[in-house]
Order: sequence, then C-alpha cells, then structure tokens
Amino acid sequence: MVPHLTTALTGPLLELERRFLDAETVIEQWFRAQWLDHTPPFYASTDLRNSGFKLAPVDLNLFPGGFNNLNPAFLPLCVQAAMSAVEKICPEARNLLLVPESHTRNLFYLANVAQLAAIFHHAGLNVRLGTLIPEITAPTRIELPDGHGVLLEPLVRSEYRLGLANFDPCAVLLNNDLSAGVPQVLQNLHEQTVIPPLHAGWATRRKSNHFAAYEDVSRRFAGSLGIDPWLLNPEFAVCGEVDFHDRRGEDCLAANVDLVLSRARAKYREYGVEEQPFVVVKADAGTYGMGVMTVRDAAEMRGLNRKQRNRMAVVKEGLEVTEVLIQEGVHTFETVDGAVAEPVIYMIDRYVVGGFYRVHTARGRDENLNAPGMHFRPLAFEAPCSLPEPEREPDAPPNRFYAYGVVARLALLAAALELERTAPEVT
Repeated sequence: MVPHLTTALTGPLLELERRFLDAETVIEQWFRAQWLDHTPPFYASTDLRNSGFKLAPVDLNLFPGGFNNLNPAFLPLCVQAAMSAVEKICPEARNLLLVPESHTRNLFYLANVAQLAAIFHHAGLNVRLGTLIPEITAPTRIELPDGHGVLLEPLVRSEYRLGLANFDPCAVLLNNDLSAGVPQVLQNLHEQTVIPPLHAGWATRRKSNHFAAYEDVSRRFAGSLGIDPWLLNPEFAVCGEVDFHDRRGEDCLAANVDLVLSRARAKYREYGVEEQPFVVVKADAGTYGMGVMTVRDAAEMRGLNRKQRNRMAVVKEGLEVTEVLIQEGVHTFETVDGAVAEPVIYMIDRYVVGGFYRVHTARGRDENLNAPGMHFRPLAFEAPCSLPEPEREPDAPPNRFYAYGVVARLALLAAALELERTAPEVT
C-alpha cells in the first residue's frame, strides 16, 4: 500500500503512529470497505504536516505536478497503479491524450509532464500531448535540461471528441487545473472520459468542500480506532464575501480567525501542547501557494497593509480572491539539513506511489512552505517492501511513512466524497 522508505529525519514519538501500527489490520480492512463504495480520484497529491502531536493534510491537489521530483525507484509503483486506474476507465485503452498546463517556459513543470507520459507509456498506452496554447499551431518540441524533450501538439476537436491529428484517444487526462476556467474545447465531450472530471478544476472546486468531506472521513476513521479526530483533522472556517482591495470582509475574517484559534487553544490545553497556535488564511480556490498568510492573532486581519492585501487579493491566472478558507495551522517538526520540511505524498488510483519533502530554508515551523525559495528532496527506497514493521519504534522510517500513507489515503477518500457531492446533475 505504501512504499518502504529511508529518511534521515528523526522526531518525537507519536502515540498516533503507534496506534496506526497496532491497528494496521483494522485500518486496511476499513479502507477496502470504503473503496467498495467510493471511486478514488485518478491521481492526487497531498501536503501533510506532522507536529509531533498532530498529523494532518493541509492541502490536496487533484492535478498534481511534480512527478519529476519522485525518486526513480518509485516508477514501478507508479506504473502498476496507473494500469489499475486506466483499466477502470478504458479496459481496452490504447491511446491517451494528456493535456498539460500552458507553461512552455517552466521546464521543471514540463519535466513532470514528461515523467507522467513515461509512466503511462510503461503502462501500455500510446501517450501524446495536446496543448491549450493557441499560439502552438503545429507540433512543437521543447528540449529539457536532462536531454529529453516533450512534443506539444495542437488539439483537434470534432463534435463530441477531442484528439490530435491522426490520433483518437480513449480518454483525456488533464494535468491542467483549469484555474482560468473550462476551455470550450473540453466541454461536451460525450464520447470520451475526461479525467479528472471538469468540476475538479479550480474554476468550480473549493478547498472548503474538500475539508468538509475530510472532516466526515476523519471522524468515521477515528471512531473505528477509538481516537480523537482532531489529531488528524485541521479545524477550519470560511468567509465567502471578501475583497482585500476594498477591505471588505475584515470583520468576517477576524471573527473566524478568532473562532479557529479558540478551538485550537482549547485542544492545546487538553493535550498539554506548549506551542503557540496559529491559522493559515488562504484562498478557497487556487494553487501554487498563492493567496496564503499565517496569522497568530485575529487582530492581524484588520488593517492589512497594501503589500499584504495585494498578495492575498489575486491567485493563479489573475483570479480575484473572494472566498477565503481559515484553516487551523499545523506545525512541522520535520527538517532536512536543518531546514523546515513537509512531506508531499503522491497517489494514483487508491495507491500511495511515492513522495518527497518540500523544504524551505527561509520559512519557520508555522509558515507556508509552498513559496518561492522552496526545493524538493526525494524520498528513497530502502527495500522493495510495502509493509510497516510494528516491532520497531513508531518513528522508524517504514512506520512513519506508513502513518503518512494512512493520512494521505484519508485525504484521497475525502476527495472522492468531495467529487461525488459536487458533481453536476446530469440532465
């Protein structure tokens, strides 16, 4: 289920990790039952934070980039999971159209696209890349620093199908989060499966819907283990009518920051935690770590200076922020070479297929690490094994990563529920 990994990291023992080890059979049976009733997203990545007293996801991406940051040893796991994912959608699939983001200048992102194409090629598919960039009107090859390259081709649309010149795919795989909206060329494709579905894009998706689903999932899971769901779940609140330029919504922001902080303080007292609680205020839609700030007192939300308001007002594709998630912050004690780090776990179908550490030398334990200046440290195999080792300490590498895999799969299950609940009605 989860790779057996090595890491140089050490940290305080977690009672939660021990409970996971003791309840491994119960946990795996619980997940099997859940996947009988819910279809996992095609792929996803989730950012985790491990405070030593709490282990929780703080974000989930349904259009994950960064496959190029996975250790090459993860490739067999990725290919096997990709085979499982594709078989559910097109059992006899031969051709797959991959539609990436329109980042022709971002070679790191295009390296991710190349890795994705390689994974599905090894899974037995003919993979070609169709671009939404209108300026690309003929096949265009872009060379990558590692000596490989990607070939971007203009999309060809018929009445109900999407493909390329002389290429008719079974399915269309999006690695584009649709922040700028759903292009016309992707709409009304009645004869092909689009994965993930269009309503998974940031044009309509909201983080608050995801964490509402995660709250339900974590509560049920915690009940099956007899633990406090707060140990897995970051509290949150939402402000739905915000305008940072006009200072509209400051009262709502301050009130909800105070609410979430009050709940966190009560839990810190209950568990004897001496850290200072904080919240993360973030745009309810969007990615790339844009529109995010750390807040330790509700008063900070009143009278934001111009730089702070400008940073919070707009996210990717220039979209204005009008809805805001106020999320309980989770400290991280994880470090790599002395710098603060957080694990990012990757999944295809219902399987954990790898991960890496996001590291930031200029950020603190209570700050957002998904920001300029970050770098990535791949996690490596110790042995071709997918099992925790209960006889060892909870923070031994295979056991810590088993715990990470459990919480990542909870977030994946929450994404499945989220997509079910937000799916547009078929008329």
